[in-house]
Amino acid sequence: MYNIAQVIDEKCVAKKGCRLCIMYCPEANCLDLNVTKMVAEVNISRCKGCELCVVVCNAAKHNAIEMQAVTSSGTLMSHKGESAGLGQAYQG
Repeated sequence: MYNIAQVIDEKCVAKKGCRLCIMYCPEANCLDLNVTKMVAEVNISRCKGCELCVVVCNAAKHNAIEMQAVTSSGTLMSHKGESAGLGQAYQG
C-alpha cells in the first residue's frame, strides 16, 4: 500500500489564484489546474506521495489536499475505508 495526494475540490482556492501546490510539487506534470472546475488536480500516475503539496496547502491554511491510501492493486481507499475505483496508479 502507498499514498497519493487527493485535492478536496470544495476547499481548493485555485479559482482565487492560488497555485502553491502546483508550483511546489517536485514531480513534473503531477499537479495541474483543471480550468473547467478551477481546482488543482492530481495526475495519479505521477504522484510519488511526497506530501509536499499537503504541507504547502496547509501552511497557507487552505487544507485542501489529503493523502489517500492506494492498495497494491491500484484501488484508492476512500475516507471511510471502502475502496473507490481508480484508473492507473503509480506502482513505484
